[in-house]
Amino acid sequence: MANYSSSLIHLCECFRGSVPKNVDWMSLLGLANQTLTTPALMDFTIRFGEHIPEDVCLYVREIFKRNLVRNDRLAAQLTEAVVAMNDRGVTPILLKSTAILMTEPSHQRGTKIMSDLDIMVAPDEVDSVLDGLFALGYSVHFQAQPGTEKRYADLKRPSDVGMIDLHEKPPGPAYFYRASGDLKQHCQLIPVARGSAYVPSPTYQALILTIHDQFQDSDYWIGNIDVRHLLALRDLVNSPEGIDWDKLSCLMPSRLARNALETQLITLSSLLGVDVPAHLRKRFVPRLQYRRRLAQAHFPALRQAFLIVALLDYRNYRSGVGALRENEVERRRWKLPKPGTLRFLLRLSREHRVGKV
Repeated sequence: MANYSSSLIHLCECFRGSVPKNVDWMSLLGLANQTLTTPALMDFTIRFGEHIPEDVCLYVREIFKRNLVRNDRLAAQLTEAVVAMNDRGVTPILLKSTAILMTEPSHQRGTKIMSDLDIMVAPDEVDSVLDGLFALGYSVHFQAQPGTEKRYADLKRPSDVGMIDLHEKPPGPAYFYRASGDLKQHCQLIPVARGSAYVPSPTYQALILTIHDQFQDSDYWIGNIDVRHLLALRDLVNSPEGIDWDKLSCLMPSRLARNALETQLITLSSLLGVDVPAHLRKRFVPRLQYRRRLAQAHFPALRQAFLIVALLDYRNYRSGVGALRENEVERRRWKLPKPGTLRFLLRLSREHRVGKV
């Protein structure tokens, strides 16, 4: 992993609206590129252009301009896909950055780099939706096999700048959504051209982003920070509806899930200055996990050594997610993770993952 991590605090200072002192601008831009947050510096360069090297401002402006064009094309692609689904009697749910793409002002689209379009439909709607997308020229790039826990399909088309990631369930293990009930009860219907789609509330979007990062991407276990999604969480906090902190906490089904959420919220508060309630920032394990994250960001060589911190929540994992696969006697017995699990985490901790620190 490229050692741009020492610039993390400086980069977050920029996002908080202040010019960092004694900053290495090349390293800061390197980290912004690594975390896919370079265009999000556009507002900062507009406000503080006289304090920033001209070539840095020009670079950020160019990346923002190109990303705005790309996201406008993604919005047009999404609109076409949603209308095609509506024509087949399906109203999809837009997830993650895709939901933000269709609800934020068009002039702000250039601040967020998106990899694909995340769309969710019911399992019994998938075949009809696929037929409609095939009629638009899409083909399957990858499709999970029937019977797997997470069924999804990546669909591509030569003329597009991104793929459609078609989901049957929200991202991450289904266990973490067991307290949520039907996802649509947390959504509102928005117009999309002559059609419509569901968009989760800011509170539920925060839940999805947290579960995606912490457990689907394993950030909680290996101590990664996704700065791009921290910025998305900040935008959700600052949205007109805002985040209902008590409701978000109640949606977490276990101690493990609450630890992961509070780790994310402590990171959000500490790095970006977001006003998170004090009772969600005071428990020992989440605070320790945050300090581990920060230490790894500054000293990447410690990543493997700090995997031991994950063992603090292994019992909580076994009594929650693991309970679906173990009997009561096994859950009560303390034991280390299986060798295969340890090898998996070691491999993940060595990987350079785009968008992560």
